[in-house]
Amino acid sequence: MLTLVRKTRRRAALLTATTCALVIASGTAVAADAPSSGPDAQAWSVDLATRHADDVGVRHSGGALRLDTAGPDAGASTAADGSDAAGGPGSTRRQEASGQLVAAPVVLDSPAGAVAADVDATAPAGTSVLVDVRGRLAGQGPDSWTEWVPAGSPLPAPSETVQARVTLVGEPDAGPAVRQVTLTPEAPRSRSLQDVETEAAPTAGENTYRVYATREGLVGGTTANGHVITARDHFVALPSRRGLSSNNSGSYSVRVCAPSTGRCAYAPVWDVGPWNTTDDYWNPAGTRQSWTDLPQGKPEAQAAYQDGYNGGLDGFGRRVANPAGIDLGDGTFWDAVGLTDNAWTDVTYLWTGSGPKGVVRTSGGPLTVRSGPGTGTAAVGQAGNYANVVIECTATGTTVTGTYGTTNLWNRIGPNNWVSDAYVNTGSSGPVAPAC
Repeated sequence: MLTLVRKTRRRAALLTATTCALVIASGTAVAADAPSSGPDAQAWSVDLATRHADDVGVRHSGGALRLDTAGPDAGASTAADGSDAAGGPGSTRRQEASGQLVAAPVVLDSPAGAVAADVDATAPAGTSVLVDVRGRLAGQGPDSWTEWVPAGSPLPAPSETVQARVTLVGEPDAGPAVRQVTLTPEAPRSRSLQDVETEAAPTAGENTYRVYATREGLVGGTTANGHVITARDHFVALPSRRGLSSNNSGSYSVRVCAPSTGRCAYAPVWDVGPWNTTDDYWNPAGTRQSWTDLPQGKPEAQAAYQDGYNGGLDGFGRRVANPAGIDLGDGTFWDAVGLTDNAWTDVTYLWTGSGPKGVVRTSGGPLTVRSGPGTGTAAVGQAGNYANVVIECTATGTTVTGTYGTTNLWNRIGPNNWVSDAYVNTGSSGPVAPAC
């Protein structure tokens, strides 16, 4: 249960010094006693004691949120040669234990431009507490959110519905202990000329980059969001928590197309990796969390492998043995994209654009993506369950009965990529995009 309180003063973070305590919001130390956000600021305390459906790798004991000894694997990925690996030399596997609590969304009195965090925690040296927030995007679909941003940073878009995530990083037996997290919304601020000049130029659609893809494998392992990997699973991993969806959610989904096969996959982001964990390379330098001197769209691992960037090492000091910027679950890799080996792919980060979206849901496996609005057209890929796809335009075609009834409406979700509306939850029984 969320406790709503009224505050007249905001503190971005409360640092405790019980051990060598440092509370970090996505890698940035947050100062205490920030300026007032006004006498009518609405604040709330995150319920740290109750287990939520999206929580993974954390427990509440001794009056604090802590890492669970039975938390998720420290990452799941592939070795440099493309074979499954368990974190040995050359592996792209993450090397940190983490857990997260995803709080229930909160509806505010008015749109917030940012949400500050007041954190009471103890974080021993080498561990950290990350507090991130996001806002719901109105009119774009039932599972559309801004990207996660550090508490206190401006939200990508002002939002009336906001959500917080508390991530603990460290070893379970000597990790951080979080006693309280209080969040306070701030009104959208007026942008200065400097703000405008440092912002990325607006784009007409989603960001797409040529990225080297590897196969994740590790069936039976647990991803960063608590998903247990199944045989021929449909999901992907990106090397940043900023685009990590909750389990059984596709808030952050990608389209992966392989020029070598002519096929495309649509899949949710359910894991963190390969190689790095703070490399949101799809973002511009002004908002990219790490390695801001690299070109937008170029993963640090790629720069390290190709150009000797960072001495050829990843963020953990390991020698980078391939330029991977995305990991694909086995089903995404083999079945949807049709790959037999690691390959360069064109990856579109579907949440980075705007427009109507829909969530793919079937009663079983992935949804077939076709070259036209009909079941008689060629199969050109697959969309995994929970993938949040962009509806570019609509057309009538073959009548199909699916999860959401019977319809002859078809949605174009990418270039020459079509799916039946009978399997897409758009929040509407009719078209949500113009006719093609």
